[in-house]
Amino acid sequence: MRRGLVLTRKARSLGTDVAALRRYGFVLALGSALLMAGRCSAQGEGSQPAVPDYSQQNAPQPSAQQGQKPDTSANDQGGSQTAGEAAVAKMEEGVNRVMNLPAEWFLGAYVPANRNLQPLNNPERREVYVRQTYLTGASYLKRLFAAGVDQARGVPSQWGGGFGGYGRRFASRYGQFIIQNTLTSAGDAVLGYEPRYDLCRCQGFWPRTRHAMWRNFVTYNSTEREEKPQIPLYLAAFSAGALATTWEPDSENPWRNGAYGVLAQAGFGAISNWLQEFALDLGHKLSRKKGGVDGGGPSSSPSH
Repeated sequence: MRRGLVLTRKARSLGTDVAALRRYGFVLALGSALLMAGRCSAQGEGSQPAVPDYSQQNAPQPSAQQGQKPDTSANDQGGSQTAGEAAVAKMEEGVNRVMNLPAEWFLGAYVPANRNLQPLNNPERREVYVRQTYLTGASYLKRLFAAGVDQARGVPSQWGGGFGGYGRRFASRYGQFIIQNTLTSAGDAVLGYEPRYDLCRCQGFWPRTRHAMWRNFVTYNSTEREEKPQIPLYLAAFSAGALATTWEPDSENPWRNGAYGVLAQAGFGAISNWLQEFALDLGHKLSRKKGGVDGGGPSSSPSH
C-alpha cells in the first residue's frame, strides 16, 4: 500500500513538472519569435552566409607505398567533417532566410515611430486583416501558448491529452481568434478606427510601457489623432468567447465565456502590445552586439 502511494505521488509530481515545462517552453518560443522579428528589421538586407570551401578537404590523398594498405582514416574523418559542416552551413542559411523576412511576418501590421499615421482605405484594411489573421507568426504562437496552458490545466477534460487533445485546443483557440479579428476588423471599418498598432514616438521605458498598455483600450478614429475606446475589439472578444460554447464540451454559459474573452483581451492584449513595442529595440541591440548594422528607428511598415 505504501509503495503504491509513493508511486502515485511521484506520478503526480512528474505530471506537474511536464505541465510547467510546457508553459515555459511556449513562453520561450513566443519571446524568441518576437526577438527574431526585431532583429530581422534591424538587419534589413543581410548578406547570405559564405559557403565554406571544401576543395582542400576533398583533394585526393597521396597513394600508399607498395606493400602497405592505404590509410583511409583521414579520408573518412574528412568526409564526416565535410558533411557536418555542410549541415551547419545549410542550417545557417535557413536561419538567415528567416531573419531576412519582413518584421510584419512576425509582429503583424504596425506603424513605426518615424512614420505618420495615414487613414486606410478598404483594400488596405483587407490587407491588414489578412496579414493579422493568417500571415503573422506571433498570432500562431500566441494560440499555441494558450492551447498549451489549456492542455496543462486539462480543460476541457473531454478532449483528453496527447497531440490529439492539444490539436483540438489549438483549433478552438485559433477559431476564437479568427472570429474576434473578423468582427473587430468589420467594426473598425464601419467606425473608421485604426486597426494597426503604432509604436510610441516617446522615449524611455515607462512612457513607452504606458503607451502600449493604453493602446490596448483606445485607438484612433479617421483623423488619426482623436482617441476612441476600443469598442469593436472588446465586443468582438465577448462574441468570440460566447460563440465558443457551440463547440466546447464544458461550456454551457455563453455570458461567462464572453466575459472570460473580454478579460483575456484586457490582459494578454496589453502584454502583446508591450512585446511588440520593445521587440524591435531588442533586435537592434542583438544585431549591434553581433556586428550588425547600427540600429536606428524601425523602418519597416505595412505596404499601402
